[in-house]
Amino acid sequence: MPLRLIVAEDSVLLREGLVGLLERFGHTTLAAVGDAVSLVEAVRAERPDAVVTDVRMPPELADDGLRAALELREADPHLPVLVLSQYIERSYVTRLLDSGGGAGVGYLLKERIGAVADFMAGLERVANGGTVVDPEVVQQLVRLRNDPLARLTAREREVLGLMAQGASNANLAARLFIGDAAVNKHIGNIFSKLDLPVSTDGNRRVLAVLAFLRAGSGPGGGTPAARRSA
Repeated sequence: MPLRLIVAEDSVLLREGLVGLLERFGHTTLAAVGDAVSLVEAVRAERPDAVVTDVRMPPELADDGLRAALELREADPHLPVLVLSQYIERSYVTRLLDSGGGAGVGYLLKERIGAVADFMAGLERVANGGTVVDPEVVQQLVRLRNDPLARLTAREREVLGLMAQGASNANLAARLFIGDAAVNKHIGNIFSKLDLPVSTDGNRRVLAVLAFLRAGSGPGGGTPAARRSA
């Protein structure tokens, strides 16, 4: 479905390239701005379907873009925001991913986007209320000890880590070389062990991912290595 987007990127070449890419896939760029103040103003004026923003941009050339994204999500928790960055700003990432209950938000590292199709799929997932997080971001935010994830098996943590990256059940089955029934069993166990009530079934996937990300960072963190047995 075509999206109405606002793009914030202080590099003119990157900004124009991103606009051209989005238009090539049938989306409309309502505004393309180069600073955080203009981003907030454009969103308030245009009410886009989603925002794509860099982290570091004027006026302070620090984490202005990310702080603007947080401001926009606080004003409208349903506004989908996809952050593209060269850096992991841990002081704000968790707050961003917590905003709006974790729905419609993403954080991707520019240099790790290996295919245009993957980027577009991630953008569309965020615009549709999903959560997309780069594996490197996950790796820095996760501690696998003294946290709610301690009850999960290694395989369940692996499944949850892939869920945090936006993997669907079909993707999980393909990447882990297991069947659909095994995927459903692992996800059901995750929901149960994280005490996610059945009444929140529509949001349990997002809540599980947020539990994964809230676990923090520190020595011994990181996602488990891929295993081949269910």
